[in-house]
Amino acid sequence: MTEIDTSVPHSARIWNYWLGGKDNYPVDEEAGDAYTAVFPGIVTIARSSRAFLGRTIRYLVTEAGARQFLDVGTGLPTVDNTHEVAQRHAPDARIVYVDNDPLVLAHARALLTSTPEGVTAYEDLSLYEPERILEAAARTLDLTRPTALILSGILGHVSSYDQARDLVRSLMAGLPSGSHLSLNEGSRGTDPVYEQAQDAYNETGAVPYFLRPVEQIEGYFEGLELVEPGVVSVPLWRPDPGADTAPIGQHGGVGRKP
Repeated sequence: MTEIDTSVPHSARIWNYWLGGKDNYPVDEEAGDAYTAVFPGIVTIARSSRAFLGRTIRYLVTEAGARQFLDVGTGLPTVDNTHEVAQRHAPDARIVYVDNDPLVLAHARALLTSTPEGVTAYEDLSLYEPERILEAAARTLDLTRPTALILSGILGHVSSYDQARDLVRSLMAGLPSGSHLSLNEGSRGTDPVYEQAQDAYNETGAVPYFLRPVEQIEGYFEGLELVEPGVVSVPLWRPDPGADTAPIGQHGGVGRKP
């Protein structure tokens, strides 16, 4: 197993720190605090992204009838992980998590809890291996039946937009008609302070994460039928009553494969 390097900050651990989790090290807290000093709104972005994920999964289960989920680029377990939200509404839901980070692998047992009626599995694979991901997922999921693909904040790590779009296409190509894509990513065009902070972070030598224009995020849904309200700043996607709907530099949506 790959050693976990605790001497350099790590984006999944920093994200975990912003979400209020405990799976991080002093180096991550320092990097996270340095980032929030420049842009305090990053904590709102992290938590709003998590809330968006929860609302989309709730929609997929209760309105779209989804019972199978493929969550690629899982990240560290925090609160309301995909299987927890899905199985809360449908105890028989089946979930496959995919990540290839040794830190996530070390915590995978926290992701592998399940209701007795459902299943959760974890596959140690890279986003860059879509065919292998589909092959592994088929051990747990019936990929002849509609499946929801979850890509939450992972594609920004792919430096080439064309490659990122091809990865989405390849994964969706392996899923049948009636499947869905839930996707959210950091965006440009809403919050210049966020953009400056993220660009500066990318220059520190940490693993970069690239913010993309909204039209490129919309491009990930090419060939899919967008669920209302389309690709929007995540607080605006079917918000809960009374929730803060101020736009932030994070866009997402849900699309259905015809």
